[in-house]
Amino acid sequence: MSKITEQIEAMAQPIIDELELELVDVEFVKEGKNWFLRVYVDNPQEPIDIDQCAIVSERLSEELDATDPIEQNYFLEVSSPGAERPLKKEKDFEKALENFIYIKTYEPVEDAKEFEGYLKSYDEEQVEIEIKIKTRRKTISIPRNKIAMIRLAIDFSAS
Repeated sequence: MSKITEQIEAMAQPIIDELELELVDVEFVKEGKNWFLRVYVDNPQEPIDIDQCAIVSERLSEELDATDPIEQNYFLEVSSPGAERPLKKEKDFEKALENFIYIKTYEPVEDAKEFEGYLKSYDEEQVEIEIKIKTRRKTISIPRNKIAMIRLAIDFSAS
């Protein structure tokens, strides 16, 4: 996590806590010539709505204007993490057990860098995912230090 995202997370957390929402992730990324500060929030009790995102955006924008922690111009976006939410925190992994996930690795694991399957277990060292190869199922252990990205996914083959 970069220094800017850490600062923004610390700034956003009290606002989000007060609204009884959950801070999922903060990104500060350059796309083309523009910078984007993206704050992903969720509602643990019910689906988050656009009004809740707007309140967070308004309050965070006021805080950012007052403290000015980012030198360059940027666009602030506050939104839901969506159906394919990233797994970042321990509670994300706990909620995702037995759910369909997508993993992308930095380097090949068992000759592949991308996996889709059901999260079977996890610990500090590794993630176990059950994948389907044609008609058979196989459990693969993926070292966490090789994971570039891990998120919930939609299993289109299950329907």
